Amino acid sequence: MTENFVLVERPDAYPGVMAIRFNRPEKKNAITSSMYQRMTAALEEANGDDAVRCVAFLGTAGCFSAGNDMGDFLAYAMSASKDAPAAAVFIKALALAEKPLVSGVDGLAIGIGTTLNLHCDMTIASGRSLFKTPFVDLALVPEAAASLLAPRIMGHQRAFAMLVAGEGFSAQAALDAGLIWKLVEPQEVEVQTLALAASLAAKPPQALRIARDLVRGTRDEVLARMDEELVHFSAQLRSAEARAAFEAFMRR
Repeated sequence: MTENFVLVERPDAYPGVMAIRFNRPEKKNAITSSMYQRMTAALEEANGDDAVRCVAFLGTAGCFSAGNDMGDFLAYAMSASKDAPAAAVFIKALALAEKPLVSGVDGLAIGIGTTLNLHCDMTIASGRSLFKTPFVDLALVPEAAASLLAPRIMGHQRAFAMLVAGEGFSAQAALDAGLIWKLVEPQEVEVQTLALAASLAAKPPQALRIARDLVRGTRDEVLARMDEELVHFSAQLRSAEARAAFEAFMRR
């Protein structure tokens, strides 16, 4: 059943494309540990398969992802596990993805639902999308190297507003900030995202890989920032203030 919450597809109509689709609409596509594990495995599969030339992330109508499943996160915070959260393994897989990443956002994009897009090479969104990262409100800190990537993309003021103040960004504000590439009608998000992925997949693969690596730069700094964030994130996750924030959230 859990596998159905993340669908990994290779649409016949879009050669060379692997689509990773959040498919838990009844929970606003909130992401559990097992969902992170499935997405990590898909990215690693794409890295090793020459037939996959581009990976596209998609959600469901009206919702990309509401971020981490809070019940799942609260259970991890209260456990004695020494293992890195599955989310941390996934975001490193994002940083190490060897094929272009694109995303199609329609509706809510909260927490990792926003920061995932910082690792995508191009993002298409609908005008009804909302990007928001309430990390500090939950007594947490930014993750996915967002504290490094967002200021580079958006500038300090906008990055601070999003990552620290927890301000929501409309689709137009996200476009103006450079977080997304293009706005389309809701019904066009999926088809245009997959068409974009297929157009990238059709390009000469070696030239595409080299050009992407040149544009993105070294991954070392991104991975180092992820490690730095994780130290603080893990400590905060088990803090009294985070537990209180989580429990208040669950009572809402």
